[in-house]
Amino acid sequence: MELAQPFVRLPFQFDAEQLKLELAQFAESDWMEHPSKIVGNLAIPLISLNGTNNNDFAGRMLPTAHLQGCNYMQQVMASFDEVLARSRLMRLNAGAEVTPHVDFNYHWYSRVRIHIPIVTNPEVIFHCGDQQLHMQAGECWIFDSWRWHNVINAGDQDRVHLVIDTAGSSRFWNMVLKMEQFGTDYEADALKQSIVEKHFENGQKVRLKTERYNVSPVMSPGELDALARELITDFSNNLDNNAQAISKYSKLLLDLSHDWREAWHTFGHEEAGWSRYRELLQQVFSQLGENPRELVTASNRIGVKPIIVQRILRAALNVEQLEFF
Repeated sequence: MELAQPFVRLPFQFDAEQLKLELAQFAESDWMEHPSKIVGNLAIPLISLNGTNNNDFAGRMLPTAHLQGCNYMQQVMASFDEVLARSRLMRLNAGAEVTPHVDFNYHWYSRVRIHIPIVTNPEVIFHCGDQQLHMQAGECWIFDSWRWHNVINAGDQDRVHLVIDTAGSSRFWNMVLKMEQFGTDYEADALKQSIVEKHFENGQKVRLKTERYNVSPVMSPGELDALARELITDFSNNLDNNAQAISKYSKLLLDLSHDWREAWHTFGHEEAGWSRYRELLQQVFSQLGENPRELVTASNRIGVKPIIVQRILRAALNVEQLEFF
């Protein structure tokens, strides 16, 4: 998700000590390794596909058994009054880091990640774009995941954050618009006056709203076309890119958009069209160059090929989701 600036503090202060009490119930065996096996990066799923231990993004999201035993974490998550996507506790071991990267897959195109530190230390530094920040315990932050970002824990204590993914309603984004004026200015009086403390309510039961429909069995022609044209604009604006490669990739994406619309008007979600959709996706994939950086975006200087694969080709067809429609 692209934001107007690298970091935005949201106007909440949560009870980090109460969060720590709930965190203490988990055993070392509850922590899952990072899906890319990044050393020192571990997680406990709280909202996940079907409420089980997994790293999936697509499909019906439900609270896990881990979250069921955390009353205050549920209250924290419910306080946003938003539909929540995959969410988890994330641990960064002492001395470990999250290496610089950009989140460019389909999930992150329309979602933002809320960070609430539970256990941290002053040597945990979050870098995003040209800014860096230490998020203090109980605070609430979002960041621009379309910029290059990384986290370094140079301290001698593991860091644990509660992280909550959401696409956000107009209420959420109007709140972000109000808060982004402060940036990382902790001392702004108007910022201090905006912060609302969210205390633990003993015995309070809440109902979480979680994603049920986050991918379409067959991506709509309008969405595919919009994703393609936005990406074409981005890599076309990079003056360092080869003109022939720009022309080649633009034609690939626009041809896919036109042929996808033709197939959609014929088949919609019907099984009779699945082979045609797969054929169109395979045609594009087979014509992508071997070099992932044959073209590079203007906005953040990342390779275009992986974006096409993750954001468009792998997201365009999810027929296993038909049972939910």
